Amino acid sequence: MKIARVTLSDRAANGVYADASGPEIERIAATIIAEPLEWIRVLLPDDRALLEAALRRLADDEHCPLILTTGGTGPSPRDITPEATHAVLEKELPGFGEIMRMQNYQKVKTAILSRATAGVRGRSLIVNLPGRPTAIAECLPLLAPAIAEALDHIAGFRPQLTRPTS
Repeated sequence: MKIARVTLSDRAANGVYADASGPEIERIAATIIAEPLEWIRVLLPDDRALLEAALRRLADDEHCPLILTTGGTGPSPRDITPEATHAVLEKELPGFGEIMRMQNYQKVKTAILSRATAGVRGRSLIVNLPGRPTAIAECLPLLAPAIAEALDHIAGFRPQLTRPTS
């Protein structure tokens, strides 16, 4: 299964520090998706035009059924991930962001500041994940059944999960 992971971080893109969120997405996905995974890795600064172009390329040209973004979902002026995602979506699936906020709010009360969303472009599911590796580890397994169901509807296959879906 081909999956793209896109990290949005000015500092990681400029080499100030290593991207920790992207590798965490891969680590967690490998524990919840039972089939072999092929990764396309993208690291970008917080730039809306660059992100929109990357999402279009990954969905339309690379034909990634699943595109996971990390970072850029907060309220700061440089946080542009939801805006870029909305610009390329054909159908929004706001429940993904809602459940992540609910999950993270139990531990971090500022989680309600997240504007993460998800949706469909063609036969691709795009999901905005939190930027913190610990939040990714909490949220991605929670989303697995919905990701599998969405891919069944939009891409015509259901990835096998390591845990039964409800």
